[in-house]
Amino acid sequence: MANDTRICLNNEFFRLNFIKLRLRLTQRPAMKNLYTLNHAPINAHFSKNSSDFVVREVPLYEPSNEGEHCILLLQKKGIGTHEALRILSERTGAKMREFGYAGLKDKQGLTTQHVSMPAKFEPALGGFSHESLKILSVQRHKNKLKIGHLKGNDFFIRLKKVLPPDAVKLAAALDTLGREGFANYFGYQRFGKFGDNAAQGEEVLRGQRRLKNPKMRDFLISAYQSELFNRWLSKRVEISKFAAEFSLGEFAKIYGLSKEEAREIAAQPQFFKLLRGEILGHFPHGAFFSCDDLGAECERFARREITSAGLIVGRAKLRASGLGGRFEDEIFTPSREFEAQMNGSRRFAWSFMERVQHAYDAQNAHFSFSFYLPKGSYATVVLEEILHRDIFEGAATDED
Repeated sequence: MANDTRICLNNEFFRLNFIKLRLRLTQRPAMKNLYTLNHAPINAHFSKNSSDFVVREVPLYEPSNEGEHCILLLQKKGIGTHEALRILSERTGAKMREFGYAGLKDKQGLTTQHVSMPAKFEPALGGFSHESLKILSVQRHKNKLKIGHLKGNDFFIRLKKVLPPDAVKLAAALDTLGREGFANYFGYQRFGKFGDNAAQGEEVLRGQRRLKNPKMRDFLISAYQSELFNRWLSKRVEISKFAAEFSLGEFAKIYGLSKEEAREIAAQPQFFKLLRGEILGHFPHGAFFSCDDLGAECERFARREITSAGLIVGRAKLRASGLGGRFEDEIFTPSREFEAQMNGSRRFAWSFMERVQHAYDAQNAHFSFSFYLPKGSYATVVLEEILHRDIFEGAATDED
């Protein structure tokens, strides 16, 4: 493939289109995420229903069995987290603000999650019954659940109308992602049915759009931050791909690197290349720090001890430097005029799946697979990477 690519580069038409592609990655307001795998789109039918999409929340800790709160283990079918809380509020008399939860879960599919409420409302749950909501267990706990108080989620997905050759491709893609990890993009859920949430968020920051609802304002600004993160991550995926597909000289020329910088990147054995000076984080949770000893950090990255941590632009203390900082600046510099209006942070750019399993039912043409993702990662992002196509054109959910 590298030889074919070099031949194409000699063609002026290809060069012009290549330049246009790179401009889109750094300047276009909205873009498609760049896939890491190289296969063609795979034909399969996916539907988010209670049989084919199952999510089970994995808690950060087990209830203590004592305290002033109750931890309810809920099973939901066809309703989102907020709708489930509304049902419980009407039944118990607890106010919506008195409930706590670790993360939002999809309306579609069958989902299991924990929520908390003051224990004084527990007696009102006696004999509770609802066609879309079950209470699987109730345990006492000292604290109210808060956003982020979870380890991650277990997922089960069933694809239908899968022919044998496509089943082989699906298995290979899953095995590769399970072994090497995946680009941890924000999912389509952030960007709205028409994909314009980020653009509206920028309008809010520029003072061109005024909203009375502070939660909507924060949500649109978050979509703007998320899109910038995705654009930066697409750039990093592009760098990782080109490091393997181009000669050292061509790779250095494309990105304006010295030969030593290009060699340092291309020599890394893993797909996703780390950059000197970028910000890394202890995986799956922990402190962030600068990548100074690149060789040592690549070894820890291979052991899944650390990973790359991309910028959520805003008020943030930790800045990338060196080569990592240069590539961050290409994406984030235009947005820095709004930093004072946004809370900045870091998000894992490259994440890892665990407990990956898959099976093919040739008789029914079903391909089923399951896996675990740490919090902050989207199963739909993994699925789109596997299938190489949009799975919910214009859809919107509240997946965590």
